[in-house]
Parts: sequence; C-alpha cells; structure tokens
Amino acid sequence: MGAAVTIVDAHHHVWDLSVRDQDWITGPELRPLRRNFTVADLDPEARAAGVDRTVLVQTVTVAEETPEFLALAAEHDLVAGVVGWTDLTRPDVADELARLRELPGGRYLKGIRHQVQGESDPKWLLRADVRRGLAAVAEAGLVYDLVVLPHQLPACVRAAAVLPELTFVLDHLGKPPIASGGREPWETAVRSLAALSNTVCKVSGMVTEADLASWTVADLRPYADVVLDAFGPDRLMFGSDWPVCTLAASYGQVLDTARELTEKSDLRKIFETTATRVYDL
Repeated sequence: MGAAVTIVDAHHHVWDLSVRDQDWITGPELRPLRRNFTVADLDPEARAAGVDRTVLVQTVTVAEETPEFLALAAEHDLVAGVVGWTDLTRPDVADELARLRELPGGRYLKGIRHQVQGESDPKWLLRADVRRGLAAVAEAGLVYDLVVLPHQLPACVRAAAVLPELTFVLDHLGKPPIASGGREPWETAVRSLAALSNTVCKVSGMVTEADLASWTVADLRPYADVVLDAFGPDRLMFGSDWPVCTLAASYGQVLDTARELTEKSDLRKIFETTATRVYDL
C-alpha cells in the first residue's frame, strides 16, 4: 500500500471478564476467547501491522459498556472512535445520546450498534420504536452499524431506504455462509443494500464465517468480490474483528488477507479514507 498509507482498523472489540461476563462466549469452539482482551494487548499487534487508528465496537447490550469504551478511547491513542450501544426503543434516546456525548471521552462516540442478529423478529429494524431511535441516531450525527444475518438483510434495505439521512454500516459483509459456499439469498440482498447511497460495508469477519481450521483466501474471494463490485472502495472499509478473528487467524494474517482480497482496488480508500470519513475520525 505504500509507506505513506496509514491503516485504520474500523472494527475490533475488547472485554474484561472481571468487569462483566460475555455470555455469548459459550461452547468449546469459542473457549479461546474466554479471557480478557485489552487495548494494551491489541496495541503492539496493530502497530506492527501498520495500523495507527482503530474503531472500538460494542460487544454486549449493556448500558455501562459504552461509557467504559469512551473512557478507553480518551486514554489510548490507538482508539480513534467508538461504536457504542444504547436502547434505541427508549423514549428519551435522543437525550441519552446527548448524555453519552458529555461523558469523559464522549467526543469519540461515532456510532451505535445493537445485536440485531440475536433478535427473533427478522423485521426488528422496521419496528416503529426502533425506527424512531434510528432517526435520533441520525439527528445526533452518528452512524449505525448493522450486525445481522443474511435473512435480516431485506429489513436493512428497507430501513436504509426510509432513513436516507442515516449512514448504515454493514458489519462482516452481512455474515454470508462462507463455510458452506452458499451465495443466495445473501448476494441479492447485499446488492440491494449497496444500491442505496447511505450504506457502507466492512471487509471484516470473513475468516470466522469460513471453516475456522482450513479456510483459504480462495474461499473468501467470491464474497469479497461481491462487495467490491456492489459498494466500491468509496464505501468499503477494513476491520479486523479482533479478537474474534483469532479463532481462525492472527491479526497480521487477517490484515494480509484483506489486502490480498482487495489488491486490485483502491487500497487507500478501503484501508484508510472510507473509515476516516464515515466515522469522522
């Protein structure tokens, strides 16, 4: 990418199990994640890979986590932005977003995310109370990260269409079924989402949607090619999904893989300028 390019990692997590449990870390496959992961752990790996700014993303739907993340951003030069969580359905969501902005590190709040992938209603994003909350996110000048499964993508398309003032960021390509090699209905839905100008996609989370033990770059390429074609480099950004990615690859491997998958595109946009613009870093 050239010596002048600085890399933004637009998606990673941290957690401290002594502060709160991560109740999603269950079963033998996820056991390696059942320990603390801190910004201090990430920092040397990120710097060694040429990453100088990151976006720290929520992990659990607990109100206390976002203020903690904002304080971490204020403390660590590496973290340039936070995608936090708040209850979009609360009547005073606009006031709550303003309150978060006034906290220590509040200026690092760049977006909001909810674990939509865990909602049983595939149209959760279209509920009236949720749409009102999304409108408040837009009014606050924040973006909204989508962590969804393929069957929830049609609701994402509709939500983005009815809220053109809000930028929607699709995490992990919408979790395509890479391990099974399937493409539909994921591809059609992703292309419909990309047709809307207020949508962006993260080149992230791919190695853990593939076969954890035996994935190859060739396994990932068809899915990367779809989003490269659909969104283009102006609306794509790299994210490591550390430490979840460590189930399948090291931090450096994830970055190198993303670079290989996008090498014929505009790497500066995908690895730096899109994230800087979208998250106002």
